[in-house]
Amino acid sequence: MKLRHIEIVHAIVQSGSMSGAARLLNVSQPNISRVLNHAEQQLGFSLFERHHQGMFLTSEGQLLLPDILDIYEKLSVLSRHADKLKFSGDVVKVGASHALGQSVMTPALVEYRRQVPHGSVELATGHFDNLCQDLLAGKIDFALAFGEQIDQGLLAEPIFQSSLVAILPKNYPCSDTVTLEWLSQNNLLMMQKNDPLGQVLHRNLSRLEITSYNSLLIKTYSMIADLVLAEEGVGIVDLFTACSYAGRINILPIAEPLPFEVMFVSRRDTPQSHSTLVFKQIIRGKLREISSVFQQKYLQVAA
Repeated sequence: MKLRHIEIVHAIVQSGSMSGAARLLNVSQPNISRVLNHAEQQLGFSLFERHHQGMFLTSEGQLLLPDILDIYEKLSVLSRHADKLKFSGDVVKVGASHALGQSVMTPALVEYRRQVPHGSVELATGHFDNLCQDLLAGKIDFALAFGEQIDQGLLAEPIFQSSLVAILPKNYPCSDTVTLEWLSQNNLLMMQKNDPLGQVLHRNLSRLEITSYNSLLIKTYSMIADLVLAEEGVGIVDLFTACSYAGRINILPIAEPLPFEVMFVSRRDTPQSHSTLVFKQIIRGKLREISSVFQQKYLQVAA
């Protein structure tokens, strides 16, 4: 069967008649009849029984219907992708976790505008689950997020690795490097267990048999930093969140490594445009740049 045959058969199944199929496809009824006859001649059997009440699939047609519907859906997906390419122009639709959106995406957007003056970016920030949902729904082209398990329909591309850092109120008495034990004994503001960085923290606390007595479980890293700024405890965050509060809080390395990674997440079945690839490369550069400055300025002891 040819693609045109599949389109005609699908329209007849949907409408129940040749005239209905003609209206759906905006062609003449004789055209529908001619293509259907050609399909049945090639197959060597009839696909429909013709009745006054309409057209009904034969037993052979019913056996072929699942494959016809599957191919038709793939054709529809192809058509939608083509329309997206036709009307999207150079718009890059990207999502980012809140911490990365604030500290990494802002300088990356400035650089992208410099390199691609006529390019356009639509940026949305959100939690990991929301970003994945937007990717699967086709609302964004890719997301910048902290490493975590993803849906099988998505592709993860690790691009950066580092370790979590400790943040303390300004002038809080401490040594140059702190331990997880010391942090836990000094009102450690805890990340939630289902958070990507929270998983790293809780896994290591459990491994070292350290118990934190703080009853607060916080998902947003900037909120942890805000509470530290208000002298409500000490915290553990990524270096990008820490950068946003530099000068207002103390930032210290942690004796026990708490590694995390940053990754690009995209759909497996969707190719990346040239503009998207350019923007991704800029983001990689900004991640390295921010990390290098941060290490030199705030974690000289760790180096």
